[in-house]
Amino acid sequence: MNPISLASGVVPEFGPVETIRAAEVGGFDQVGLWVDPATWTDTQTREARAALADTGLPLLDVEVIWIQPGSDMGLHKKVIDVGAELGAKNVLCVSSEPDMAATAARLHELCVHAEGTGMRVALEFGIFTEVKTLAMALGVLDQVGHPLRALLIDPIHVDRSLSPVADLAKIPRELLPYAQFCDAPAKRPDPANFGAIITDAIDLREQCGEGALPLADMYRGLPPGIPLSIELRSKALRDGLPDPGERAKAVAEATRRWLAARA
Repeated sequence: MNPISLASGVVPEFGPVETIRAAEVGGFDQVGLWVDPATWTDTQTREARAALADTGLPLLDVEVIWIQPGSDMGLHKKVIDVGAELGAKNVLCVSSEPDMAATAARLHELCVHAEGTGMRVALEFGIFTEVKTLAMALGVLDQVGHPLRALLIDPIHVDRSLSPVADLAKIPRELLPYAQFCDAPAKRPDPANFGAIITDAIDLREQCGEGALPLADMYRGLPPGIPLSIELRSKALRDGLPDPGERAKAVAEATRRWLAARA
């Protein structure tokens, strides 16, 4: 069965140590952390490192590097530096830069910075960014050309961008060190309504098997055994399960039930 990781978005109101503890209580195999480079401190690094060592949980990824026109590459690189200190395997990137060549150039610079850290630089596409579709993301990564470049698949973004599910199986396997996973309602937000797109992505995701995405087909398109970051942002879960450990446990149990049925 695929290793599962607690994505930081499941418990967005909690800090890094609480997120790590929630992943442990919930029974996750790995964990992901949100790193805001503008506010992240050395104390947070020390505390997160100690919590990771205490729980024995690997750090699957850190997020998010958000490339924008004129954005500070120094801050972006700090996310990689923090991830490297904590032993992260991947750093998640998105781009609001409309120039795809500029996005590729910045991703290449980040890949060079990540050399020797053991981290991959994973580009996530979605209609909330300028890299809106799977095809666009693959085009950008072709321009990047660095061996540390990677692609991050999220089922909700595959569906909302109308990217063909069948194309997942055609992605070069070396570009997929991990994937995100969740379910979602059938109704897609208005692509012209950015607020609706964000609400859909951060409040309306559903447990695996409880939504209407062609999740089984998407899962079959991924490499066997790939680590899955369970990116289940849900207002219903936040409201119904305010305790981070209980919320993480509910998400892990539902995910494992769904995965077991695919075995």
